[in-house]
Amino acid sequence: MSDAKTAPAQHKPRPLIDLLVSIIIPSIILMKLSGDSHLGATKALILALALPVGWGLFELVQYRKFNFIALLGVVSVLLTGGIGVLQLDTKWLAIKEAAVPGVIGLAVLVSTRTRYPLIRTMLYNEKVINVALVQERLQERGLVELFNLRLLRATYFLAGTFFFSSVMNYIVAKWIVVSPAGTEAFNEELGQMTLVSYPMIAIPSMIMMMAILFYLWRTIHGLTGLSMEEIMAQQKG
Repeated sequence: MSDAKTAPAQHKPRPLIDLLVSIIIPSIILMKLSGDSHLGATKALILALALPVGWGLFELVQYRKFNFIALLGVVSVLLTGGIGVLQLDTKWLAIKEAAVPGVIGLAVLVSTRTRYPLIRTMLYNEKVINVALVQERLQERGLVELFNLRLLRATYFLAGTFFFSSVMNYIVAKWIVVSPAGTEAFNEELGQMTLVSYPMIAIPSMIMMMAILFYLWRTIHGLTGLSMEEIMAQQKG
């Protein structure tokens, strides 16, 4: 009984809550409450950024699992707050927006030289793929090395999605955020940028991720003969 009480809760995706807390509510705060008659530019910025940071820290404590990408997200939000509060040149916002996905893309490439390539953490893992069965079938057929080469190719595709986000983030930030940091206009433009980034950057990146996952599935199916039901990890209720 004690083990059940101390075991960390299993993480269950909550995309609607994530969308509300990380994008929609902060954007509304920035665009509607930044005027002097409401919270003011600085307080509105701090409140808007506190929501995704607080949510990220809550999930970290709740599920007790370190997530490099989630950590970068928190750092990104804190840097945005620093740029606004310290009233730095808005060029730093564009640089920061490009740097975060760029760093992840570089980390994906560098990880191919280590024992723990990030594609295994993001896509080819036990939560998504029945890795044990796939590896068993690959070994039986002597196709492990060929599969690893295909997995390396998928890694390059994965890095490419982050580099795409990096370029798009820079373009969107330079296009929308043009007012001096620390002003009501800056906050409003920051909120607009957050909303625009979702359909322009997040959704295309998600589609690319799904395409990479489909590429992995086709590769595994072709090399092992396993069906989709056998390849995909069984979700426990």
